[in-house]
Amino acid sequence: MVVETNGNNNHHHQTFDVSSIDQPLDSKFFDDDGRVKRTGTSWTASSHIITAVIGSGVLSLAWAIAQLGWIAGPVVMILFAWVTYYTSVLLCECYRNGDPEKGKRNYTYMEVVNSNFGGIQVQLCGIIQYLNLVGVAIGYTVASAISMMAIERSNCFHRSGGKDPCHMNSNIYMIAFGAVQIIFSQIPDFDQLWWLSIVAAVMSFTYSTIGLGLGIGKVIENKKFAGTLSGINNVTKAQKTWGSLQALGDIAFAYSFSMILIEIQDTVKAPPPSESKVMKKATLVSVIVTTFFYMLCGCFGYAAFGNSSPGNLLTGFGFYNPFWLLDIANAAIVIHLIGAYQVYCQPLYAFVENYAEKRFPDSYFMNKNIKIPIPGLEMYKLNLFRLVWRTVFVIVTTLVSMLLPFFNDIVGLLGALGFWPLSVYFPVEMYILQKKIPKWSTKWICLQLLSGACLVITIAATVGSIAGIFLDLKVFKPFKTIY
Repeated sequence: MVVETNGNNNHHHQTFDVSSIDQPLDSKFFDDDGRVKRTGTSWTASSHIITAVIGSGVLSLAWAIAQLGWIAGPVVMILFAWVTYYTSVLLCECYRNGDPEKGKRNYTYMEVVNSNFGGIQVQLCGIIQYLNLVGVAIGYTVASAISMMAIERSNCFHRSGGKDPCHMNSNIYMIAFGAVQIIFSQIPDFDQLWWLSIVAAVMSFTYSTIGLGLGIGKVIENKKFAGTLSGINNVTKAQKTWGSLQALGDIAFAYSFSMILIEIQDTVKAPPPSESKVMKKATLVSVIVTTFFYMLCGCFGYAAFGNSSPGNLLTGFGFYNPFWLLDIANAAIVIHLIGAYQVYCQPLYAFVENYAEKRFPDSYFMNKNIKIPIPGLEMYKLNLFRLVWRTVFVIVTTLVSMLLPFFNDIVGLLGALGFWPLSVYFPVEMYILQKKIPKWSTKWICLQLLSGACLVITIAATVGSIAGIFLDLKVFKPFKTIY
């Protein structure tokens, strides 16, 4: 038999002809599917998830809580944490078909959907998942530019004693971010990203902790908790409604990582314990850490600024001093976003490369690897197709970011469209199929209710984001974003 893999440049996809050997593959080096032994643990999986999830979204949570108020805000957060954990557990179960330790593996989210449904649903899933990842790449480019500019501005305010309004153009910062991503995009695949993930996870703790500390400091200085039980109340009914819907959306997407869950599970080492057990532990750890963090940052941000909480705590100039501390926090955001960009783009890169591999198996351009010795590391194989395609991808996302800098509404829209199908609908339906849950049984009804409720939230948040985009378009000039 030939252990078939897509002999592409990702080192762990070589093909081994095993027909000539009677005994199984040497299990010291290979897993049961003939790929190089996976080494991930629940800790590396947690750090991948935390890197991906605690994005700079944590900084807009104070704004989201301000829309909902002291009662609904925290309740909604805990509710979504539970939904995310629950649906992720359902999804972990689908990594292998049938037996949780010996069943056939699915390497990507699309393969999981394919082995359960097939047909049009797979294409839909693929389109939504990869559009979402492209959206994240663009959103992160914009967010990192805003943070780099915040550092420049806070220093400029400091120098001029607050007299100079310090307007600046964001393009140069987006180009700088793009240049760094072109270099990092040459890391071949997820397995070799672990160090970037750990650096990024540490960074996210750094800036969230600073945001939290400044919030607590402000509360102590004001000697009271700001904010009201029902949130913002000095606006019209319609504005309150749109605001609350957008806040629901913001909080829901602040948690969702299902589109990269299977890809992360695929880095976990072989059973026993089964990958799904390890992943459940990793999911639980990361959701608890994330929620704890979100609650602290969101609630203290709201307690500090009350109903006038800015959309981004560290760059909305809720705080001016101490300026060096804000600079450290914003620098940490930029470093974190560099890592998170890669965690989200790797599944997309792999998808395009595997597709191209299948279409043009004999092309010199696809298969030509140039070996480059890197001191202190093993031989680096530079693949021409990878070099060109990933570079073009980064350049395009950077250009789009410069063109559409009000991207957080658009990311909100993509997030809203992706939340229900990817985080709820597919995991629920596939779990029902895998575990053969009978129609109209209590469990089936509960799962469908959960799915229905999340669909309503998705629709509401989508409408909210579209309203936001229309408002932005009224005052919009391409490439001329000045803050």
